[in-house]
Amino acid sequence: MLDIEGTELDAQDRDVLLDPQVGGVIFFARNFVSRAQITALSTEIRALRPTLLLAVDQEGGRVQRFKEGFTRLPPMQCFHQLHCDDTAAALALARDSGWLMAAELIDSGLDFSFAPVLDADADRCGAIADRAFSADVERVTALAGAFIEGMHEAGMAATGKHFPGHGGVVADSHLELPVDGRSWEALATADLVPFARLADRLDAVMPAHILFSEIDSRPVGFSPIWLQQRLRGELGFTGVIFSDDLSMEGAGAAGGYAERAEAALRAGCDMVLACNNRRGALEVLQHLHNLDWPIPARVATMRTEGRNGLALAAAPARWERTAAALAVLG
Repeated sequence: MLDIEGTELDAQDRDVLLDPQVGGVIFFARNFVSRAQITALSTEIRALRPTLLLAVDQEGGRVQRFKEGFTRLPPMQCFHQLHCDDTAAALALARDSGWLMAAELIDSGLDFSFAPVLDADADRCGAIADRAFSADVERVTALAGAFIEGMHEAGMAATGKHFPGHGGVVADSHLELPVDGRSWEALATADLVPFARLADRLDAVMPAHILFSEIDSRPVGFSPIWLQQRLRGELGFTGVIFSDDLSMEGAGAAGGYAERAEAALRAGCDMVLACNNRRGALEVLQHLHNLDWPIPARVATMRTEGRNGLALAAAPARWERTAAALAVLG
């Protein structure tokens, strides 16, 4: 999965997206002007290659790529206090929020948002902080579970990130490789709880670029121990595994772009993300051709084709009610 530079496709974009090793496109704020524009861009990409996955980070708060014409979603941590005050109301609004976010994106031609964040944090890690529902793993599990229910109601697959939890470190994996010295046993009663309890409801998982020094010498996204033994074996996860962006500094421990991609795939990732560096993405593509690496069939489960996809038009009152409630919450 890679990105494009602007708000419409250029000649190089079209050539790259026709490469059979490309499995998807992730959009960023620079690709967005309006809802009509992003819908037209999605339609153009679909016409070029109908099977490509179209994704975005539409979490809410500071990580909401599409704004004009879309409901402004508050940081998910806004749900924490509501959950403390009124559990039922918080869960209902979290479910409606997941539905609204998903319905708006599907209505604009996208397949999914990389959401929800399952990290447990309040303000320890600047890279996560208010992106997390709470620092309390029980609240994260409950609220994220409701959010996932809403996404599924709208017809969107849910991606839990950043496995097994980014909230226990201060360092930002965009800038460096964080190291967490906790054991599997310590994580099992803390950050890992939301992933373990929601494993059978998640359609995809994105591992963190974090090194857990007591568990493996390799960062999670490049570790067969983490992805195959722990995530698939012990937690029983059967969905899609997406790497986090290979251009992040936390991925540098695996080598250059080609080495990072191969290490992630051999560790157990189904699809790697190479974003914000076209040269790096092209290196990955060439290397994947040399490896003749197939795109796993389960990746297709992330597409909205054959799902509801008409949620927004079918429930305008729910959209209006939820948008109003989120404006107050935020």
